[in-house]
Amino acid sequence: MPGRHVARVRALYRRILQLHRLLPVDLKALGDQYVKDEFRRHKAVGSEEAQRFLQEWEVYAAALRQQANENRQNAAGKARFGTALSEEKLNDFRDEQIGQLQELMQEATKPNKQFSITESTKRKF
Repeated sequence: MPGRHVARVRALYRRILQLHRLLPVDLKALGDQYVKDEFRRHKAVGSEEAQRFLQEWEVYAAALRQQANENRQNAAGKARFGTALSEEKLNDFRDEQIGQLQELMQEATKPNKQFSITESTKRKF
């Protein structure tokens, strides 16, 4: 059973990083780092917390896929990603999670990016 759990976690992790390729470059970098940190931080949690963690990331992956499809269909407009959190969901967060969310929001909405990322147009073989 633990082998299946590890495989499920790895598959979800890979799927999320693949979906992040659809994001604008600066959001991709921010999202990739956040996902890596969160998955690392939750490596040794109990089974109940692990199940909830995986369920929430599954919901995230499904929402990201849906938003990417909608953006593809609406090619004329600017791509939009994200969703508002309900008050009910926010009330479920621990203080530490609220702090992380605040930091993430500040990083994502900074007018001047702390880093510059450019996509290479050359393929590496």
